[in-house]
Amino acid sequence: MSKMSALKPKHFLWHMDGAVAVIQLNRPERKNPLTFDSYAELRDTFRDLVYADDVGAVVFLPNGGNFCSGGDVHDIIGPLIAMEMKELLAFTRMTGDLVKAMLHCSKPIIAALDGIAAGAGAILAMASDLRIATPQARTAFLFNRVGLAGCDMGACAILPRIIGQGRAAELLYTGRSMTAQEGEAWGFFNKLVAADALEKEALVLAQTIATGPAFANGITKTQLDQEWSMSLDQAIEAEAQAQAICMQTKDFERAYRAFVAKQKPVFEGN
Repeated sequence: MSKMSALKPKHFLWHMDGAVAVIQLNRPERKNPLTFDSYAELRDTFRDLVYADDVGAVVFLPNGGNFCSGGDVHDIIGPLIAMEMKELLAFTRMTGDLVKAMLHCSKPIIAALDGIAAGAGAILAMASDLRIATPQARTAFLFNRVGLAGCDMGACAILPRIIGQGRAAELLYTGRSMTAQEGEAWGFFNKLVAADALEKEALVLAQTIATGPAFANGITKTQLDQEWSMSLDQAIEAEAQAQAICMQTKDFERAYRAFVAKQKPVFEGN
């Protein structure tokens, strides 16, 4: 296993708050757009998180009042116009690999949204496990507004799972912004909080998860992702096997012994 506390990324901010890894895109003057380099570095970071035993949860925070404005118009959109199909497919596969890495990183991810979350920024929120936002948050899957299909980075598969097919179809066909209030009512956001409380709320939630049984949480994340493609019988059998594995962990034994002693269990992730 590896340690992520020493990570020093070039294209976004990173720090550890206990067992919680905190990520912020760091171009607040332009509402934190993504670049080719930040896409790739985020993808590689989430791939490495699979092997990190010092991270129990991840938080994406806004920066300067905005979450992420999507792909940078000048650094990404402009160059894409000049690319051939082979290069374009390499790019779209790379952006999709970021979502795959987030889904498969084994750590619960919390996205805390304020201001703009547009395009790929909306996808980062969508690909997270939990989402909280301020009332000012605006989330836009605006791909069709730049002449592209709404099926970007898994949006047509994942967004309907969260908010339903009809609501997802409306957002993907129109490219309009989903208000924070709509997002909460539709189940995209777990809760809305005031802007000055957003970071604290996200970190408290992440710390609560991170102090839980980390190995078992990783199993939960895997099952939440994989069971969409299973029949009900397959899902029940997969969960039977997963739970039997978790019953062999020391954390399961710790929880039992703490219960008998009328104490709160202290999980160690094994």
